Amino acid sequence: EYIFSTHAVGKRHLGMHKWAYTPLYRGFDDYFGYYLGGQNYDSHRNEKGLDLRSDYFDENGKFVDELRWDLDGRYSAELYSDHTVDLVNKLKSEENPFFIYLAYQSVHAPHMVPQRYIDQYSSHITDKKEKVFAAMVSSMDEGIGNITKALENAGLADNTIIVFSSDNGGNVNCCGKVSSSNYPYRGGKRALYEGGVRSPSFIWARNRLSPSKSNAMSHVTDWLPTFWSLGSLQGRLKPNKPIKTKPLDGVDQWLAISENLPSNRTEFVINIDPKPIRCGHQVPHAGLRWKEWKLIIGQGCPPSGWYPAPGLTDLENPCGPHDSYIELYNIIEDPSETKNVSDKFPDIVKMLTEKIQAYNATAVPLGNKPHDPASNPKNFNFTWMPWLDMFDEVPDETYTLTNELWLSGNELSEEDISSSRDACLTSDQVIDLIEF
Repeated sequence: EYIFSTHAVGKRHLGMHKWAYTPLYRGFDDYFGYYLGGQNYDSHRNEKGLDLRSDYFDENGKFVDELRWDLDGRYSAELYSDHTVDLVNKLKSEENPFFIYLAYQSVHAPHMVPQRYIDQYSSHITDKKEKVFAAMVSSMDEGIGNITKALENAGLADNTIIVFSSDNGGNVNCCGKVSSSNYPYRGGKRALYEGGVRSPSFIWARNRLSPSKSNAMSHVTDWLPTFWSLGSLQGRLKPNKPIKTKPLDGVDQWLAISENLPSNRTEFVINIDPKPIRCGHQVPHAGLRWKEWKLIIGQGCPPSGWYPAPGLTDLENPCGPHDSYIELYNIIEDPSETKNVSDKFPDIVKMLTEKIQAYNATAVPLGNKPHDPASNPKNFNFTWMPWLDMFDEVPDETYTLTNELWLSGNELSEEDISSSRDACLTSDQVIDLIEF
């Protein structure tokens, strides 16, 4: 009903073993970026394979995957910003509206940035890692400024809505010393605590939104139905067409955003994961937020501590696990998650556990696959490519949480605690274990 052109730029990291999982087979008209989870910012290689491409359909409707060997040495944040500016200038004369999804590589590891950005901080930041991290943010910020300027120059700013968001809280030093702090919230990336779950966002919409702040409960899955509402505005302030898809996990949050009304959401699953992850939880775990309550079963970390900003050293900063099997927090009264009240509210624990079990009962099969040597970039002229045919069948693993996750016991075993503590790595140890 609304003919938007759709364009994806930057990081993908949503599957690439088959072409069916790549952007143009998932609804985008074109794509410029990389399929994997991380790479060198300049060479655009992960290990020994190039992963930078322009995907599009040619004038005959044929899919084209153009590998960008020519961009070796160009810093990715600048590439993605420049490409988006070019898109804006190209699309300004088009009749139909457009949607651009821009996922910067910044500020994911490995931390690297051109020297000219580092020089901006030479006088007031002494720590080398802090300086590089700040410079990476500045590079991204400069790019966003260039894109908004392009929208202004194209006369599109008054009719464009810009959303800025992130996929998780900052990475803290349970996976090497990384210059992030989510304080006063607990934990960080990979944890079920608020420091890993919360992410600041902003929405800019000239003449549609007045300056305001919202703490309404929302979830990443809410963006799709919310964007649909925005596409349905047609000059009016309230959406007028319901979304027509299969049932969605997300809810429309536009009125909560635009009119500061209560959220349409009262709960969301944080995670249900039966498998340990590198530099993260080492036992099956699950987490759920319902109204003011958060329940964690199994293990909410690492990281589990409170990580201060640089220069603050008087705060607790443990890297090991929290040694309770069941954790319950009142997030409204205790947003820093300092008081586990599971023993005081057993009925709440029981009710939220049943909710988690109900969600788990409808989960799709776990998608993790074992390493496949056929994916080696050596097999594709040292490039990363989908290596299975479009319709090859890959057996799914059974998706079930271990029975131990639902034991009535309230403690982790010594083995669990030891394995979790071993997951906390030093800066030197993390070099070979960056989560790509």
